[in-house]
Amino acid sequence: MFQSVLFTSEPLSVSEVTERIKALLEDDEALADVRIAGEISNLSRPASGHMYFTLKDAGAQIRCVMWRSAVARLRRLPANGDAVVARGRISVYERDGQYQLYADSLVASGVGDLYQEFERLKAKLEAEGLFDAARKRALPAFPRALGVVTSPTGAAFQDILNVLRRRFPLIEVILAPTLVQGEDAPPQIVRAIQALNEPALGCDVILVARGGGSLEELWAFNDERVVRAIAGSRVPVVSGVGHEVDFTLADFAADVRAPTPSAAAEIITPDIAELRQNVDALSAGLNEAMQARIDAARADLETLRRALRMLSPLGELARSRERIGELRARLDAALVGRLDLWQAQLAGLRGRLEAVGPTATLARGYAIVQRARDGAVVRSISDVAAGDALTVRVADGAFGAQAT
Repeated sequence: MFQSVLFTSEPLSVSEVTERIKALLEDDEALADVRIAGEISNLSRPASGHMYFTLKDAGAQIRCVMWRSAVARLRRLPANGDAVVARGRISVYERDGQYQLYADSLVASGVGDLYQEFERLKAKLEAEGLFDAARKRALPAFPRALGVVTSPTGAAFQDILNVLRRRFPLIEVILAPTLVQGEDAPPQIVRAIQALNEPALGCDVILVARGGGSLEELWAFNDERVVRAIAGSRVPVVSGVGHEVDFTLADFAADVRAPTPSAAAEIITPDIAELRQNVDALSAGLNEAMQARIDAARADLETLRRALRMLSPLGELARSRERIGELRARLDAALVGRLDLWQAQLAGLRGRLEAVGPTATLARGYAIVQRARDGAVVRSISDVAAGDALTVRVADGAFGAQAT
C-alpha cells in the first residue's frame, strides 16, 4: 500500500517546509522590493480596511494584499480590470501555503516610468546636496511681502488668499502667475521664482503652490529646472504642492514643505488674533511695570524730600526753634522753682523777722515811746523833760501822753 522506506532522514512537517520556502523568498533581494505590472481581478476590501486582489496577465497570476495603512495613502481606489503597477515584497502566507505580494503602493500602469524617473532624479539631486537640511533657512516671523507662484485661476490661490485674510491681512501678496501643469509649466515656474527674487519687489518669502492631482499632473514640480530654481532662490521658499499624501522634488528642495497650499499660508503667517492677545498682554505688563517704576520713583522722591528737609536751613531753623522752646520751658520751670524757693525763704525770713521785730514785742505788752516833737524813741528817762509831749505806740495803735 505504501512505498518502502528508502531514506533514513526524518520527514519535514508541512509547516517546516513552508517556513523554508518563505525564508528562501524573503532572502531574495530581488523579491524584497519588487514592482509587478498586471491587471487587477478578484478585488475585495472588507470592513478591516485591508485590500485583497489578484494581479494577472495572459500567462499567470499572483495573489496580493495591501494593509489598511497603505490603502489610506492611495489617491484613488482601483477597480477590477485596472492595469496597475504594484510595489512591495514577496512572501508566503503559511495558512494557505501560497506565496503572495504584500503591496506598499499601487499606481496606474504607465505611471511606473514616472516613478523611476522621480527616484533617479531624486537620487541625483540629493547627491548634489540640494536637499540637505543644513541649507534650509528659517522663515521670517513677520513677513511683509509674500510672493506666490501658482495659477491665478486655480482654487489653490483663492485658498491661500482666504487664509491670509483671516490670519494676517497686513501682508502684501505679489502673484507671479504661471501654469502649474503641462510641458510649458516648468520654464514658467522657473521664471516666476527668479522674478520674485528681484530685490526691488521686497519679497520676504516665496510660496510655490498648486492643488492636488495625479503624479502626471504634479510632474512639473518634479522637473529638474524647477527644483534647481527653488534650491537657488535667494528668498526662502515654501512648497505647498498637492495634498498631504503627495510628495514632489520641490518639497525636498524647499526650505519648508507644507501638506497643502492652505497649510502653507498658515505656516508662513502669524495669527493676527494671537498677536493682538500678545500685544494686550505686553501692554498690561508694560502698564504694571511702569506703575511699579512710578511707585518706586515716588518712594525714592519722598526719601529724598525727607533727607532734604533734614538738611535744609528751614529744617534746621525749625529744630532750633524747637530747642529754644524746650529751653524756654525749662527756664520758665527753673525760674518758677527758684521764685518759689525765694518766696519760701522770704516767708521764713519774714517769720523770723516778725518774731524778733517790734511788732511782736508790742504784741507781748511792750510799748514804744517817742517824743512827739521829733519822733525820737525814748530809751532813757534822760531823753525827756517834764511837760514833753509823748506818743506811746502799742500793738494795736498809738496814743498821746505827757511826761511828768
